[in-house]
Amino acid sequence: MSSTTLTRCPWAPDSDPLYAAYHDTEWGVPEYDSRALWEKLVLDGMQAGLAWITILRKRDTIREAFDQFDPEKVARYGDADIARLLANPGIIRSRAKIDAAIGGARIFLDMRDAGEDFSDYLWAYVDGRPLQNRWNSMSEVPAKTALSETIAKDLKKRGFKFCGPVIVYAFMQAVGMVNDHLVDCPRHAAVREPGV
Repeated sequence: MSSTTLTRCPWAPDSDPLYAAYHDTEWGVPEYDSRALWEKLVLDGMQAGLAWITILRKRDTIREAFDQFDPEKVARYGDADIARLLANPGIIRSRAKIDAAIGGARIFLDMRDAGEDFSDYLWAYVDGRPLQNRWNSMSEVPAKTALSETIAKDLKKRGFKFCGPVIVYAFMQAVGMVNDHLVDCPRHAAVREPGV
């Protein structure tokens, strides 16, 4: 293989079509929709202690169980909903993670009702456009950064759960706030903010 051959980031091998498709079409693509960003933050929180592929394999079922992550609906969940979720083998059945999703929906709505858009809030940390990194190997990619620590601290202050600096950095990578595709990955050059 020549040094100019472009290859996908090694965490998403061709041998796993689900991972490969996620890498090629979603991971690192800038997401500016507030509801979609909240959903992704919840899913990244659900990943805590698990492999991301576990979340990917259960994502459709999780979305269905959580009313497509409609914050208005999730914020109203009560004991019967929690029992329903805990009985669903197709999702991550952690009471703490379910409670975090419900609480996060309420915080999301509180922010909205106070005139604070969730997308604007998050993207302000990077001046509205992806931070462009130029990593040559996975060993260079950090698990967290000073910025993810700052964002995690503020999210926790607001009451969000399962949002430590490592989870927040994974979230930032996934939603395109930071471009951590390796430089020899075809997606690296493709990931830019809209209109660029």
